[in-house]
Amino acid sequence: MTLITFAQQPGKNDVILKLDGDELTGKVLKINDGDVEFTYAGETLVYNIKKTDIMKITFGSGRIQVFNKPQQAPAQSQPQAPATQSSAPQGNLEDHHNKVAILPFGFIRDGLPADDAVGEQVQNECYAFMSKHAGVYTILPPRTTNAQLIKAGINRQTIKGYTMEDICNVLGVEYVVDGLVTLNKTTQTVSQSNSGSTKSKDDDGKDRKYNSYSYGTSTQNFQTKLSLAIYNDKGTAVYDHDRTAFFNTQDAYTNTLEYLLKRSPLYTK
Repeated sequence: MTLITFAQQPGKNDVILKLDGDELTGKVLKINDGDVEFTYAGETLVYNIKKTDIMKITFGSGRIQVFNKPQQAPAQSQPQAPATQSSAPQGNLEDHHNKVAILPFGFIRDGLPADDAVGEQVQNECYAFMSKHAGVYTILPPRTTNAQLIKAGINRQTIKGYTMEDICNVLGVEYVVDGLVTLNKTTQTVSQSNSGSTKSKDDDGKDRKYNSYSYGTSTQNFQTKLSLAIYNDKGTAVYDHDRTAFFNTQDAYTNTLEYLLKRSPLYTK
């Protein structure tokens, strides 16, 4: 009677652990050559589970039967750790430190964008001045900067799709100098000389007549405005100023550029 009573006690469920991590709780009805017949607890529908999908079965009695060993996922994850470390920003930040790139300047003449060559000319003039007053900073030559931009597919049209942080990372610098020159014609200055005639006697006492002529010249005046900004590799503007040129000549931007650079945080006497 004791044995019969023990056999009639409800048994524990079987648990199938699959290779993908799923656990199936119920009863194993039969183990075949290629699959296992199984029904969920409280249900009567029979399922066939492939042996190749099963890691192990823990029977209600406590016995464990292993069918497949788990896949060695750590072997694949091992090389990923150093890859993450190598792409961490610490090394890049050290490489960027105190490096400065000057972008080709924007140049607008009478409301229209000028040729790229004009903006690159201002870029070169900016580089020449900053190189003389670089101090601890390393100023990238414009040719190097422009070559790296071309390799990255960045030009005047596409650069608007990049943040200054992106540009710093592309160029491998800590700071980027960005500028815009706006040049507009204004008035003209006209100077005029009058003509006339004069009479005088020569050494022989004869009258001599000398003719004089009038002519005029005109000089075109310009109004120049220059905007200059410096960004760090976090995309933050550390300097952002603009100034209207004092002189009205076509090349007045040169003095204005030097004026702004002298007041920037990258200038060293």
